[in-house]
Amino acid sequence: MCEPLSVGVHACRRASVGPETNVLVMGAGPIGLVTVLSARAFGASRIIIADVDEERLSMAKKVGSDECILVSRNSQDIDEEVTRIQNAMGGNIDVTFDCAGFDKTMSTALKATSPGGKVCLVGMGHNEMTVPLTPAAAREVDIFGVFRYRNTWPLCLEFLRSGKVDVKPLITHRFGFSQKEVEEAFETSAGGGNAIKVMFNL
Repeated sequence: MCEPLSVGVHACRRASVGPETNVLVMGAGPIGLVTVLSARAFGASRIIIADVDEERLSMAKKVGSDECILVSRNSQDIDEEVTRIQNAMGGNIDVTFDCAGFDKTMSTALKATSPGGKVCLVGMGHNEMTVPLTPAAAREVDIFGVFRYRNTWPLCLEFLRSGKVDVKPLITHRFGFSQKEVEEAFETSAGGGNAIKVMFNL
């Protein structure tokens, strides 16, 4: 679990998350969830996560998100959802991590983030996006990306060893290593639903 956790740790380092940082995470898939864990470990003061899936949001609450916002897949809802997200934060949104990487999630991130804040693109759902860059630039929102991680394993191992980060709740399914179980594991993982991380017992 150091590998997915490393993505969240690298993103939080790039965004300089600290004790006075209010964080928004777009997307409650595995990477969004490890980003919540990482932001909490880096001392973020408040963390909100938004997703289209209630089961994923339930898991986000378990791993440390202060508020969970159910959003739609419809781009027409962005303005209303941004208002709900900002109200739930109750203060500036200093850093937003887009852990999905779609037009809608990135547009929401850019609109929700406070002037002078940062938006970090972590997810790679689309190769190209149409997003409201000019209004974000007018509010001096910094935009940057991460690609996987680097030099994160020592810190990840320390987070896990010390108990500052607990990734165990993310392991939702375990399978043996027979042909039948391997096939079932991949079907479970591909099916989504309540599957977060599917592991093999070797």
